[in-house]
Amino acid sequence: MKPTLFVLAAGMGSRYGGLKQLDGLGPHGETIMDYSIYDAIHAGFGKVVFVIRKDFEHDFRDKILSKYEGHIPVEVVFQSIDKLPKGFICPADRTKPWGLAQAVLMAKGVINEPFAVINSDDFYGRNSYEVLAKELMRPRDRKGDYCMVGFRIGNTMTENGGVNRGVCQTNEGLLTSVEECKEIQYNSDHEIFYTDSDGKEHKLEANVPVSMNMWGFTPDYFDYAEREFTNFLEKDLNTPKSEQVIPDVADTLIKSGEATIKVLDTDSKWFGVTYAEDRPGVVSKFAELHKSGLYPEKLF
Repeated sequence: MKPTLFVLAAGMGSRYGGLKQLDGLGPHGETIMDYSIYDAIHAGFGKVVFVIRKDFEHDFRDKILSKYEGHIPVEVVFQSIDKLPKGFICPADRTKPWGLAQAVLMAKGVINEPFAVINSDDFYGRNSYEVLAKELMRPRDRKGDYCMVGFRIGNTMTENGGVNRGVCQTNEGLLTSVEECKEIQYNSDHEIFYTDSDGKEHKLEANVPVSMNMWGFTPDYFDYAEREFTNFLEKDLNTPKSEQVIPDVADTLIKSGEATIKVLDTDSKWFGVTYAEDRPGVVSKFAELHKSGLYPEKLF
């Protein structure tokens, strides 16, 4: 069974100021998401599901989805702040989405096969899709048999400022925890370091695995995630800016013993436009990838 690619795109309209400004970074105006879909198809994924906001469905279908027709089956689901489990009512003053964990939940009943979860605005690289597809296609005989791609932190840095990364702790190849480390950057010796909340500096080796929100799940994840979202709402329903992210759910399932998450190594180099200053470099990288023959002149 071919796995499905689930693309987190519900924040796209707000982050980019509308779909009209979805940035074309490739030689023919390709978006980062176009490369993700192209790489996923070539890695063996059989379907793509996008989670978006209902209010830009028309533009999304017209400007984004139409280009994938004939290449791979596509479906759309919608994230909204009032789509909550039975018994919960969204507070009237709530404006902030509930987080990416809820966004994944929107695909329950639509995705019935192993699936990957990615951000819409991150370039993950061909090899990361290949290792993830291979892992998702192997037979499983139990629930909670998940995975994630652990990027080497040296392959995710920018020269233009600090970045936040989920630094992974592992034991025999399995994830034990993800620690959110902020303002990771290069020092004058081009070593990677971050400063903790106590002001202490910590050096990170370039091959330390980090989470870039590239996960692999099976459909049983939806039941676990729904339970954990319910638990989250019982505590934080009335906290205006509260949100639940995927590592929150993963951490709970690891600690309860209900899931194991295999950390997959990749030599792919992640990149994205974290800072405005990153854009010219990203445009140049895509031009080089086309020139090298990794990508054809036009993707779709």
